[in-house]
Amino acid sequence: MAASTLNRAARSGLQWASLSAGILLLAAGVLGFIPGVTHNLHHLGFAGPGSGAELFGTFQVSVLHNLLHGAFGASGILMCRTHRHARSFFIYGGVAHLALWVYGLLVADDTPANFLPANHPDNVLHLSLGLGMVFLAVLLSPRTPTATAPDREHHQGAP
Repeated sequence: MAASTLNRAARSGLQWASLSAGILLLAAGVLGFIPGVTHNLHHLGFAGPGSGAELFGTFQVSVLHNLLHGAFGASGILMCRTHRHARSFFIYGGVAHLALWVYGLLVADDTPANFLPANHPDNVLHLSLGLGMVFLAVLLSPRTPTATAPDREHHQGAP
C-alpha cells in the first residue's frame, strides 16, 4: 500500500506535478465556459464538429470537451494523494491523450465522428500532453518517498 502523503512536506515531485496538472486541466475546463476567454461562446455546442467556440481563440471546444477537461483535472487533484496514484494519473492520462491525438489525425475536423471536437491545435496539444505526461511519470517515478515506520507496519499487515 502506498504511503499516505496528506502532509504537504511528504509529497513527492510526481505528486506535486499531478496536483499542478490537475489544477491546470480543471481550469481549462472551467475557462471553456467563460466569455472572453472562449471566443464565440454563443456557438458552443454540446459535442461534435459544429461547435464554433474556441478556447483562447485557438482550441475548438464543446460542452463535452470542457467537462472532460474538468473531470480529468479533478482526477489529477484527487490522485496526487499518493505517489503510486499520481504515477497512474500520468501514465494512463498520457496514453489517453496520445489516443486522442491519433483519433484527431484519423478523423476529419468537419465530420460527425469528430465528437469532441478537435482541430489541428487540439491535436498538437494532445500530442504534447501525452508525451509530457508519460515523460513525467518515467522521470519522476524513481523518486518514491520512503515509507515511515507506521506505513511499513501497515503494509506488512501489522496492526
